[in-house]
Amino acid sequence: MDYAESITTTAGPGRAWAALADVTAYPRWTASMSSVEPLDAPSLAVGNRFRIRQPGLPVTVWRVRELREGASYVWEAHAPGVHTVAYHRVEAEPGGTTRITIGIRQTGLLAGLVALLTSAKTRRYVRLEAAGLKAAAETGDASHPDDDADGR
Repeated sequence: MDYAESITTTAGPGRAWAALADVTAYPRWTASMSSVEPLDAPSLAVGNRFRIRQPGLPVTVWRVRELREGASYVWEAHAPGVHTVAYHRVEAEPGGTTRITIGIRQTGLLAGLVALLTSAKTRRYVRLEAAGLKAAAETGDASHPDDDADGR
């Protein structure tokens, strides 16, 4: 099962990344997460784990697998028969906008059954997260400067 959602924001990549990298703040801007609890440290770093509660889904521990500071991160979760990988990217676009992409891939023996049971919710949550991230980036704190020279 693979789902992805891309959305464009007027916020620059620096501001979009600041919102994306502040993973413990996600519940403030998306209804798809009730809580994000750091298990190692609150910062986004390879190896750090976060316990995430989402409405209607089991509590899941995600471990950061890859990090490209300012551009993307990947985290993963394991459950019996299912390996879930979620990726998050921000990319500068021509004209000063930024493309935000959030995606999820599930593999394993039970991935098909999980998809059958949760695909509508998963699609909805990925859309909510992309839209919430866009809003968080566009209303972001001025203490997170953009990469843009004009501070947009």
